[in-house]
Parts: sequence; structure tokens; C-alpha cells
Amino acid sequence: METVQVAVAQVASVFADKQASIDKAARVIREAGRESADLVVLPEAMIPGYPRGFTYGAYVGNRSQAGRADFARYWKASMSLCPEETGPLQAAAQDADAYVVMGISERSDAGNRGTLYNSMLYLAPDGEILGVHRKLMPTGSERLIWGSGDGSTLTVVDSPFGRIGGLICWENYMPLARMAMYGKGVSIYIAPTADHRDSWAATLRHIACEGRCFVLGCNQYYTKSMYPSDLALIDELDDLPEELCRGGSAIVDPFGEYVCPPLYGAEGLLYAELDLNKIHQGHLDFDVVGHYHRPDVFKLTVNEAPNHALVIEDGASSNQQQSGT
Repeated sequence: METVQVAVAQVASVFADKQASIDKAARVIREAGRESADLVVLPEAMIPGYPRGFTYGAYVGNRSQAGRADFARYWKASMSLCPEETGPLQAAAQDADAYVVMGISERSDAGNRGTLYNSMLYLAPDGEILGVHRKLMPTGSERLIWGSGDGSTLTVVDSPFGRIGGLICWENYMPLARMAMYGKGVSIYIAPTADHRDSWAATLRHIACEGRCFVLGCNQYYTKSMYPSDLALIDELDDLPEELCRGGSAIVDPFGEYVCPPLYGAEGLLYAELDLNKIHQGHLDFDVVGHYHRPDVFKLTVNEAPNHALVIEDGASSNQQQSGT
């Protein structure tokens, strides 16, 4: 393919409502499909929303019961990777005949486990789940909500228009994580985020130049009034502005130039036709894992083994049974 049609969806979640958020995401995917998008990107934690502004009643040495109640609600609204919950999204990808990458708060399927993960779900045009990436390092107070992923989910998927991969929000400030993505041959780099500052826009442009790849940055537009009023700690938002996240979704070419400049102040979909030849043109003078790399000086080792909490060894047979996170 010489070109690819992409859609970046700057849309708000229906916070802490799993089914309503899934339904909205499915509608958006189908809408993008009607516009002939080959690839559709949705924001970080689209299901069931990014809990901006909440402490969950936690500070050093104390957790409140109200905070625990809100967290339990968020936990229940997070997604398990089971057909009952992913099915509507898989069907939407199939109807749209598009690759889909979207952020979810992921709940482990291994029993009634407690840890959530800030994840990125990859779907194929036939609805197949191609992979999941779990955020390696939740940022700041996010660590109260989400656990850390491991190297086994540094996901890259093949497509007719090149390899699709990426990192979530401030993972993109981890130079070695970016280098791992470049080394996997990413040509369409996905960067969902909850950061709406001007510095984030600069980050998207830097990654595009550095990786000689197209970068699709996706954020939510979210206001305080979009939160359900019956959250136990809703009063924590009283001193915050009505516009909690102004957005900033954008599409950048391999030379760091905007294909679609940042969208601020509203929900909306960005559509673009990407000229894939720009990737190859950019490699004339820069290839971070090729002719502009010095492997005699620098080497990166990536551990992609799953980090299991429990390994049961059978001494007689040397077989191992692993209980995954």
C-alpha cells in the first residue's frame, strides 16, 4: 500500500460505565469505517474512562472507605478480555473492516484478581484480537489504580500498510521503550494519552522525527459535568475547572510536521490519508535503528519474558505450570 486512511477519535468515555463506554466506542469505530478508515485509534482508558482528579481517598498512611467504594466501582467497570466484553468491539472492527487500537482499563481474567492494567487493545479487520500492551510504568498517582506491565506485551502487529505499535502516555518519555518500538519496525506509532499540555504536542512531533514514523496521538475531551454525580468522592472536583482535559489529538508525519494539528476544546474525529513513502524518504538521512545507530557503542536488551507471580515446578518431570498476572 502506498497510502492508508486513518482516523483518530477524540471522544469522551461514559465514566465508570463499562457497557455504555463499549457501546460508544463501537459506534465511533463504525462511523470511522463508513469514512473508509483502515485504522481507527481511540484514547487511553477509553473503557471505562480516565479517573482524572480523583485521589481515591489515599494518602501516605491512610485510605478512606469512600475512596475504596469508588475504586471498587471503577474496578468492576474495567474490561476483562473475554468474548462477552470484547465481542461488541470485535464486531465493530469487523463491520468497519479496519484495524482498531484503543485504550482500556484491563482486568485480569485469572480469577477474582485485584490488579488493573492500563492497556492498549489491538483488533484486526476480521475482529481478531491481535495483541494487548500493558503500560510498563503508570505515571504518578496512576500507580494506585494500575499495576505495571512487563516486556511480554511490547506489542507490534503487522498490517498491509506496515507495522503498528506504540506506547501509552508518559511511557513515551522512556527513551529505551521508544527504542524497543523502533527496533520492532514500527511505521505507524500509536500514542494514546491523558496529557493535554503543549509539551505533549512537542513530544508527538519529536517521536515522529526520531522514529521516522507516522505518529497518531489520541486524547479525550472531558469536562467535569461528564462525571456521574453519585461518585462517593465527587466533591474532590469542586476546585477544578469545568474543562478537565481539552484534548490535543493530532497526526504527525515522519518529518515532525502536522498532518492534522491538535484538536482542542471539543470531541471529534481526525481523518487523514497518509503517504507511506514519507517513511522511506525520511530514512535517507536518519534511521535510528539502522545507519544512524552505533551498535558497537550502544546496545539495548529487552526482556520479553512474562513476569509471573507464581511458578509451580514439578521436580520429577521438570514441567512448569505458570499462573499469569
